[in-house]
Formats: sequence, C-alpha cells, structure tokens
Amino acid sequence: MQINRVALDLAKQLIQVHAVDLSGKVLVRKPLRRTQLLPFFRELVPCEVGMEACSGAHHWARQLQAMGHRVRLLPPQYVKPFVLGQKNDANDAAAICAAMSRPEIPAVTVKTIAQQDRQALHRIRSARVAQRTALVNQTRGLLAEYGLVVGRGRGTLRQAIPELLEDAENGLSLDFRQLLAELYDELVVLDARVEQLTGRIEQQVRQEPDTQRLMQIPGIGPLTASALVAAIGDATQFRNGRQLAAFLGLVPRQHSSGGKARLLGIHKRGDSYLRQLLVHGARSVLRTAANKPDDRSRWLVNLSTRKHRNTATVAQANKTARIAWAVLARNEPYRP
Repeated sequence: MQINRVALDLAKQLIQVHAVDLSGKVLVRKPLRRTQLLPFFRELVPCEVGMEACSGAHHWARQLQAMGHRVRLLPPQYVKPFVLGQKNDANDAAAICAAMSRPEIPAVTVKTIAQQDRQALHRIRSARVAQRTALVNQTRGLLAEYGLVVGRGRGTLRQAIPELLEDAENGLSLDFRQLLAELYDELVVLDARVEQLTGRIEQQVRQEPDTQRLMQIPGIGPLTASALVAAIGDATQFRNGRQLAAFLGLVPRQHSSGGKARLLGIHKRGDSYLRQLLVHGARSVLRTAANKPDDRSRWLVNLSTRKHRNTATVAQANKTARIAWAVLARNEPYRP
C-alpha cells in the first residue's frame, strides 16, 4: 500500500511517525531519530505531511517541501481534541494524522528563512527590554530598602544613580555602593543593546517597500511594520482583513447557545507581541484623534465617548490590522 498521509510529532531527538494509506489504515507507527527522518522521506513517493506548528516545525517543513512533499502545519489547539487515550508521542502523532483529514482546520503558512531571521531579531529585542525593565524595578526596590525612593521611569533612575553614588551622606554602605555601580553599568549596557537592535530593525524597514507602505498607516511604526511582515509574510493567506484581525486575537470571543449570540471580550489568541504593538499604536492614534477632522478620527472620538477608552483602543487596533491586510494583500499604498 502507498502511504497517503504522514504525521510527525516533533521533539528534539526522537520524532514519532504515524503514516496511513488512502483508506486510513496505519502503515508506519514508530519513532525516528533526527538523522533518520530525511532518509525516511527520501524513500517515499511525495505525499501529505502534517505537523503541529511548534518549535522546529518550519525548518522541517522547508526541508520536506524541497523533496516535493506537501506540508501542512496545524495549530496545536486544533489538534488537541483529536487525542485519544493518554498523552504520549504515539497518540499525539495519531491525533495530528486525524486532524489532517479535516480540511476545515486552517493551516499555518511555512515561514521563510528571512521571516524567521526577522522574528528572531524581534524576540531578542523583546527579551532585552524585559531584562531592562526587571533590572530597573529591582534597583528601585533595593534602593527603597535603604530609604531612598526613586521616581518611576528608566530615565529617572539612570539620572538618580550617579547622584546617589556621589552623595556621601545618604547612608549607603561601601558594599552596596559597589553593587549599585554594577547595576548601573548593566543598565547602560542593556540600553545600548536595545538601541542597537532597534536600529537594525529600522534599517531593514527602510529597505523594503512592504514595510514602507505599512508605515503610512496611522498607528504603525517601524517595529510594528517589521513584526507584521515577519509574522504574516504573504497576506493573501487570509481571505479578508477580519481573518487577520482574528489571527491576531483582536475579535470578540463568542459564547452562544440556542440561537442566542453572546459576544465577550477579545479572545487574545495569536501573536501577543504583535497584538501588543498594534494596541500601543492605537493608543497613540486615539490620543491625537481629537485634533484631526477626518472621518476615522471623528469615528474614534465618538466611540471613545460612548465606550470605555480601552474598548475604543482595541477597536482602532482591529481597524489598523484590517487596513494592514488590504495594503499587503492588494500591494497598494495606504489611502487615508
């Protein structure tokens, strides 16, 4: 019998393989080491291969596509309901194979090397920003233990630390002064690292037409434009702008029954980093909307008077995502 579908449950070393024929009969059910996976597929006639969209999935998808196989990356939340019995590698692979038979399950588009490079740049910058924020909070907390309260903000702390180190009458011991100086040096290094990574992102944005068009949209800056192109790639994978907004978690959750529709808050699925950037951009748009006479600004101001300010912010983020889809999918500039 010829293999029709192959499901892979990925891991670092052992990868579980579950292969079936056209009738659904199991032909292969065994684990393979990483070094054995590609030779296994070289011996197969091109078929459909399914994996969860998890760590390493895009790498394997590119390798298998180069061999002529058709690869489907499935969202893990849609695979979980197909697991029968207890959780183990064999049952997980069987669940992936069962989910592959459902064409209505949306597939994740395989990312290119360039997209992964850009996402890695954003992830590293985000991690450095989180480290810097943690360092600032830790330093302010330690100073408070000595009765020295520093105002909020990274800039305030950077300005205050040298003054505290020079003040001989503030009661700080020699040991803590040395620790405080080391924390200050670490903060300066993290600031420089974040600025360097931000500069690299801005340089990439200036060289690409897609990101240049996205930056014409109110509420989208260099970081958001770069992150959108890295996460979405080909916008035509979404049928319309609402699908992109749903992919980013900017549409309401639904809890309906008996024909009664009930809409809740946004479901917050998808890329939380990208959603955060869009919401921050929407806040800036809302802040300046009162001074602008265009229709979009009047709509936003009117909405903010009828609804909570956060509701209006998310509504603007949703609108920004839809406009971004139109700009990318239709390959045209933003029209105010």
